Amino acid sequence: MNILVVLLVSIAVLVLGYLLYGRWLANQWGVDPSRKTPSHELEDGVDYVPAKAPVLMGHHFSSIAGAGPINGPIQAAVFGWVPVLLWVLIGGIFFGGVHDFGALFASIRNKGQSMGEVIADTMGQKTKRLFLIFAWLTLLLVVAAFASIVAGTFGNTNSAGVAIEGATLDANLSTAMISMLFILLAIVFGVLVYRMNVSIGIASVIGVAGIVGIVFLGLNWHPLSMSYNVWMYVLAAYILVASVTPVWILLQPRDYLSSFLLYFMIVVAIIAIIGAAIAGNAKVDIPAFTGFQTSGGYLFPALFVTIACGAISGFHSLVSSGTTSKQIDNERDALPIGYGAMLIECVVAVMSLCAIAYVWNRSSELGTPTIVFATGLSQMFGDFTKNTTLQNVIYQMLILAVSVFCLTSLDTATRLARYMFQEFWLKPGETVKDVNDGRKILVNPIVSTAITVVLGIGLGLTGYAKIWPLFGAANQLLAALGLLGVCAWLGSIGRNNKMFYIPMIFMLIVTLCSLVLTIIAKVKVAGEDPWNIVQAVIAIVLVVLAVDLAITALKTIGKESKA
Repeated sequence: MNILVVLLVSIAVLVLGYLLYGRWLANQWGVDPSRKTPSHELEDGVDYVPAKAPVLMGHHFSSIAGAGPINGPIQAAVFGWVPVLLWVLIGGIFFGGVHDFGALFASIRNKGQSMGEVIADTMGQKTKRLFLIFAWLTLLLVVAAFASIVAGTFGNTNSAGVAIEGATLDANLSTAMISMLFILLAIVFGVLVYRMNVSIGIASVIGVAGIVGIVFLGLNWHPLSMSYNVWMYVLAAYILVASVTPVWILLQPRDYLSSFLLYFMIVVAIIAIIGAAIAGNAKVDIPAFTGFQTSGGYLFPALFVTIACGAISGFHSLVSSGTTSKQIDNERDALPIGYGAMLIECVVAVMSLCAIAYVWNRSSELGTPTIVFATGLSQMFGDFTKNTTLQNVIYQMLILAVSVFCLTSLDTATRLARYMFQEFWLKPGETVKDVNDGRKILVNPIVSTAITVVLGIGLGLTGYAKIWPLFGAANQLLAALGLLGVCAWLGSIGRNNKMFYIPMIFMLIVTLCSLVLTIIAKVKVAGEDPWNIVQAVIAIVLVVLAVDLAITALKTIGKESKA
C-alpha cells in the first residue's frame, strides 16, 4: 500500500463524513443560527467573550489536539496499519465527532455551562457531582502530563536530572525561547484585535509575520537554559496566571496563532507525503495486521484506548463545554468547530500513521512518538528536496508545533479544572457571584486554580508516570460518560438521540474491560511495587464510579424513550 493513497482516501472519507453525517446531525438536533449564544447573553469580558469563527476554531483545535493524535496512532501501529486507519476514520466520524459536537451544542443550550451542569439537568445533583469529581481528577493528570512533556522539551536536563547535550539541547533551548516569545506575540495580537479594532485579516498577516520572526530569532538566539524542575515551576506560575486572565488577552489569540503552526504542519505533511510518492519511497512498511495480541496488549480494548484523541477523547467534551461554548459567536459555528475540528484531528492522526510507516523498520531507535513523527515527515521532505538544511528546519518546526499544542492544552486544562472545581461547590441555579458563605473561598478563581496547579504540578514532579497508564482508560471513560450525558439531555428536549446509542455503549464496554484487565494485572504484581496497589485501587474506584453513572444515565434515557 502507498502512504499517499492512504492519506488521500482518508481525507476524502472525512470530508464526506462532514458534509453528509455532520450536517445531518445539525439538522436532527435543531442547530439554530438565529438563537442568542451564551457569549452574547452572558458576556463578562473574562470567560464569556464572543470570538470570530476562525479565532475560536484556532483555540478549540489547538486545545483538543495536543500530542494525542500523534502519540496514539504511532503507539497503536503495533496492531497493524489497517486496524489503526479503520478506527481513526470510523471513530472520528461516528464517535468522536458526535461526542465533541454534541457536548458543544448541549453546553451552548445550557448557558455555556460544563457537562456537569448538563448532566445535572437530566440526572440530578448527585450524578453531576460524581461526574465533576471524575473530570477534575482526569484534568489533574492532564496538567501533570502536559507540564512534564513541555518541561522535557524546554529544559537542559531531563526529569531524572541528567544533563542534555548536543543537538537535542539546542533544539530544547530554541523551542523554549520561541514558545516564550510566542506568548508575548499572542498578547500583542489580542490587543490589536480586541482593543485597537484591527481587522482579523490584517492582524493575522502581522501574526504570521511575527511567528516567522520569532522562529528565526529563537533558532539563532536562545539564552533560556534551565533545568526540567525549574521549568516545571515556571510553568506552574504561567498556567496560574493564564487560566484566570480574560480569554481575549491570551487564550483566544495564542490558540488562534498556534493553529497556524498546526496548519503549517498539515501542509508540510501533505507535501512530504506527495514528495515521497513522487520519489518512489511511499510504501507502507507496517504490516496490515499483526494479530489480536501483540506487545501492545490485546487489540480489544487496547487499540481503542491507545489511539484516544485520534478518534475520540473525553477531554474534548470538557473543552467543548468548558471554554469553547462560552466564546462561540453563532450556533452555526458549532458544526465546523465541534465536528469539523475533530475530523481535522483525524487527518493529523492519519499523517502520524504515514510518518511511522515511513520509518517503521527503525522506529524503535528513534524514541518517543513525537520524534518518530517529526523524523518520518522531515525525512520524507529531505528525501524529496535533497536539502539537508531544510530537512533539519522542518524537523525543528514539527517538534515546536507539538510543544506549542501541549502548552496550549496545558493552560486550557487548568482553566477547565477551575470551572469543574467551582461548579462542584455550587447549588442548583447558583453562580459563583451568588456565593456568600464559607464556600466563597473555594469558588474564588485564584484559589480554585491554585489548588489545581499545586496538585497537578506536584504530581508531575513526584511521579505521575506511575499513575499515567490509567489516564488512557480514564480519558475514554470520560468520553463514554460525555456521550451518555448528551444522549440523556437530547432525549429530555425531544430531539433524536439514537446516534449516541452504539458509541456510548461501545466506549463504556471498552473502558470497563480495559480497567478490569488493569486491575487483574496490577493485583498479580502487587508485591513488586507499592504503586501497583495504588493503580489497582484507582482503577477499582473508576469502575465503581463509571458503573454508578452509567446505570443512572441509562435509566434516564430509558424513561425518556418510553415517554
